[in-house]
Formats: sequence, structure tokens, C-alpha cells
Amino acid sequence: MKIHEYQAKQVFAAAGISVPLGEVATTPLEAFDIAERMNSPVMVKSQVHVGGRGKAGGIKFAETPEGAKVLAQKIIGMEIKGLTVKKVLVTVAEDIITESYVGIILDRATKKPVIMVSPAGGIDIEEVAAKTPEKIFKLYVDPIQGLRPYQARNLAYKLYREPSQVRKAADIIMKLYGVFWDADCSLVEINPLITNTAGDVIALDAKLNVDDNGLFRQKKIAEMRDIDAEVPSEVEARDGGLSFIKLDGNIGCIVNGAGLAMTTMDLVKRYGGEPANFLDIGGSSNPRKVVTAMKIILSDPNVEAILINIFGGITRCDDVADGIVAAFKELNPRVPVVVRLTGTNEDKAKAILKAVSLPFGDTLDDVVQKAIQLAKTTAKA
Repeated sequence: MKIHEYQAKQVFAAAGISVPLGEVATTPLEAFDIAERMNSPVMVKSQVHVGGRGKAGGIKFAETPEGAKVLAQKIIGMEIKGLTVKKVLVTVAEDIITESYVGIILDRATKKPVIMVSPAGGIDIEEVAAKTPEKIFKLYVDPIQGLRPYQARNLAYKLYREPSQVRKAADIIMKLYGVFWDADCSLVEINPLITNTAGDVIALDAKLNVDDNGLFRQKKIAEMRDIDAEVPSEVEARDGGLSFIKLDGNIGCIVNGAGLAMTTMDLVKRYGGEPANFLDIGGSSNPRKVVTAMKIILSDPNVEAILINIFGGITRCDDVADGIVAAFKELNPRVPVVVRLTGTNEDKAKAILKAVSLPFGDTLDDVVQKAIQLAKTTAKA
């Protein structure tokens, strides 16, 4: 689960991490009032769950309260990567001397949290990794021992030379690790971590993602969920008990099991296609899940073919087939669909699917290549 920048800053501040003074506005007049109370130049920052807000024009500097009002009027209602801005954070504009990066994620290969720091802050860490990887420093933390103060100081020295700033940065890194661990996070990030003219070290921006599996322990953070700021298809999928992530391709994928879904997506890429999504219907045999999955995928205008790949174990192929038939009756798909069903009740499933005359693939390679070819045919039509 993602939360907004202003909410992440609330979590950081509660942990003792220094953040700029700021308040949220949902109207231009509120932005004016907040800027007037602050009595200083401000930043007006769009609050949406995507990166690249600055490049999209969603973060602006205002010298006066009237300027903050004008900017809020422009930013509220604008779209950034498909999401509509409904609120802005009006925050004190700091006099920035340096910008650094500090982030923590879970590294699945080592099964450890990894802390990454870089003196090249203020830009996407992916861009730093691609162009100047030598500027990224990593520390893999033993989850049993936790982060030690000397380790945090060593990381802080990668960012600063002034002892007072090193101490402040080390303290922030320690507290950020505490947030990561205590809040069941999959990611916490400060970009940029700045120093100002007073020598302070401040988290100018904040990002925090919580592992959904830990939300039952994180009731206060769970209450911060903003459904309006999430991709509608992902909300619908979650409500329907599906695991779904929208991508940018044209091959819609309906699969059971995360591993098989990843393998299917890999093969789509291998044969020259682009998956439009990750979608795992899970181990349930509920036919309505298939209908919901088809509805979600068909809502994506980029989809030019749908690939259904089911390996029946707990999931019965005939139940999935019933769901496919129901989806065809209810939704009348606008794009071709190709199916691979193998495993439990496979023969019954194939008999059921004769009603909708779907092309089958005997192997995973076969069904993927058929889906890509069908998508090409759709694109030419």
C-alpha cells in the first residue's frame, strides 16, 4: 500500500526525522491561507501516488500566498500519469545547499533490508544507477542484529564531511530504518535529503510503501489509504481478491499463481510481445474471479489480445472455463482471446469452452505465440 508524501512525512516526523513545516490543501483558497500563515515562500506539491511529479509540472515554487493560490488552482485537477491531483501539500521552501538520497528496500535475493545512499539526490535513483552507479552505496542489514550506529555513521560519511551533518544524517538513517522495520514497509525513501543554509539535515521529500501482508498490524497507516489516488483497476482487482498490476503492453494476461504469471510474462517478452498486466486469480475456483479479471483487462484500451493460462491443481479448469463463458456472455470481449487449460478437469473445461469457440494452445510457448499473433492482427484491423 502506498501513502501520500504528506502522510509519509507525518510518519517520519513521529519517528523524530526532521521534515519541513507543511499542510494539505484541497482548494486554492486553502493553499492561500496556509501560505499566509507560514509567512515565507512555499512549495506547492501535488499529492499523487506516482513519481515524476516535478517533471509533469506538479511541484512549483511560490513567492507569495497569492502565488500559492494561483499555482494550486493550476495543479489541483491536473492529471499526472493518469491520476488526477485532488490535493496539494503547501510546505516551507527551504534554502537548499546539498541534495542526497537515502532509501531502504527489502532485497529478496539476500532476504535482508538494503539501505542505499547517494550524494546524487534530487533525481530518480534509477537514473543515478544507470549513469553514475559509483555514486550509490549499499549496506545489507542483518535482520536479527538490526542496524548498528557505526554502520549508519559509515553511510552518513558517504554523504557529508562536516561532523555535525554526519551525526544528523546518521541519526536520520537509524530512525528511517526503525520506520522501515516497525511499519512493515517494503520501501522507505527520502529524495532529496537536504542540507540548508543553517546546516540542518532535512527530509525534503518522503515516500513510504507498506507490505499489504503487514497491514493488519498497521491500523493507523491502513487508515491513510486513499482509494481515489489509486489506479481504479488495481482497486477493483483487490476488492475482487485478485493480484493485479497494470503495465504498458498490449497482451492482457490472466493466470493462476504468481510464479506461472511471471513465467508467462517472461515468455511474452521473449517472443517479442509486451504484457499489459500481471494478474493472478489465485488458487480459488470461483468463476466470478475470471469475469472480474476479464472486465479489468478489457478496461485497458491498450489491450489487443487476452492470454488465459491456467495450470489446474487446486484451481479446477472447468470452473475457470465456466468463468470464461460467463465473461463472454456478460462482456462480449472486443479483442481475441486464446486459452491454455491444463490439469484438474481439463477435459471438462475444453468441452465447456466449445460454446465460445476459443483457440487453444497446447503448450505455454504455443499459447504465448498465438496471443502475440492475434494482437498483431487486431492492431492492423
